[in-house]
Amino acid sequence: MKDKIALVTGSSRGIGRDIALKLADVTSGVAVHYKNNRNAAEKVVKKIREKGKLAVSFHADLTKEREASALVRNVEEKFGRIDILVNNFGPILAKSWEKVTSSEWDYILRSNLMSALYCLKASLPGMRKRKWGRIINLGYSRAEQLVAFSTITPYAIAKTGLLILTRSVAASEGSAGITVNMVSPGLMEGGILPESKSVPKGRLGKLEDISSAVLFLVSDEADFISGTNLIVAGGWKI
Repeated sequence: MKDKIALVTGSSRGIGRDIALKLADVTSGVAVHYKNNRNAAEKVVKKIREKGKLAVSFHADLTKEREASALVRNVEEKFGRIDILVNNFGPILAKSWEKVTSSEWDYILRSNLMSALYCLKASLPGMRKRKWGRIINLGYSRAEQLVAFSTITPYAIAKTGLLILTRSVAASEGSAGITVNMVSPGLMEGGILPESKSVPKGRLGKLEDISSAVLFLVSDEADFISGTNLIVAGGWKI
């Protein structure tokens, strides 16, 4: 793992930031992607460099395939490779489905589903060539249950689609030494549904809960795990 390069989308803050910082401990470098907040991304870069690792920030609007492809190309030109791709980019919209505008539907689906597709399509050729790759898609804990969730319907649809994409790519890329998995958070500290009483574990999820799951799935110990959805939710709504 020490010679690997990781790209983490949406890593200027929150879960993505924590994943980028944790990956810096076990890899040789991390590409920090941001869409809006360059200053925050540069702060993440600084922290990674303080660890003695390589880090560069990259801007891209991943809802556009052209920019997603350019991001991957730029990272490969700068670092020489992408071994680990973490598709974290994608906001959640808390709004009754009836009140969601067409443009909001489009943006949520593009940012949470299509952005991951664009990035993994662009990253796969290099991973295939090297016969090694780790792709982690960030989901949400109830994607497999196909339950009604009227306040985050576009987001739930996008993440359910991402789960199917995760398993489809895992099935097709195993022979190339590439694993593809999903990490699905439940209720998180600072999230839109702070209902810790409904979590059997008795607390909300922490950033390190998610980043620890990602670190395991990209490790050599998880080499035989692919196509799985690792739900990190403290037993919530199982």
